[in-house]
Amino acid sequence: MRIDIITVLPELLRSPFEASILKRAIEKGLVEVHLHNLRDYTDKSYKQVDDYQFGGGAGMVLMIEPIDKCITELKSERQYDEVIYMTPDGQTLNQQMANSLSLCGNIIILCGHYKGVDQRVRDTFITKEISLGDYVLSGGELGAAVLCDTIIRLIPGVLNDETSALTDSFQDGLLAPPVYTRPADYKGMKVPEVLLSGNFPKIEEWREQQALKRTERLRPDLLK
Repeated sequence: MRIDIITVLPELLRSPFEASILKRAIEKGLVEVHLHNLRDYTDKSYKQVDDYQFGGGAGMVLMIEPIDKCITELKSERQYDEVIYMTPDGQTLNQQMANSLSLCGNIIILCGHYKGVDQRVRDTFITKEISLGDYVLSGGELGAAVLCDTIIRLIPGVLNDETSALTDSFQDGLLAPPVYTRPADYKGMKVPEVLLSGNFPKIEEWREQQALKRTERLRPDLLK
């Protein structure tokens, strides 16, 4: 998989890909992540990529020209499955969406900033708009990093145990059950006996029951 991220703040995005699982995925050659500074695609003085809104109003808007140049250049080199715009009014990211995107070959992610992007960018280039939730960030960079993490960890070979991702919360529409590790008894707080029994059918039954109970208590909306 190749992920191209278009941003006005590439320095904000470097560190997430320089540690842990994402770094190992890149080193294994399972994914490529390329950061593109939008300011490299403008001919304006002072590397300007934003301007005032037509009609007045507070906040600057990213201009269409540098975005057009960047996306057009990338598309001239390869085909892309999705061109994603990170925006608060997009479709809320969920596990099913991450599963689907993890099957893509090439993705472009455009990070919004300031008051957003010229609407013509969204109308012309964007195939999917994604939000992390009903709140506003200073820009789309942190959202892009989260999106990449959710996608990349699902690529076969990225996790040491590929079955781990299959038992995450939301994969089966439920929250994950509680988990425990050693010691089995810590200051009188004991691990449930069933987990120590070695009876794997019983353990799976217990986990399913606990997942359902936890979902009913914390996220009943998922059961609808």
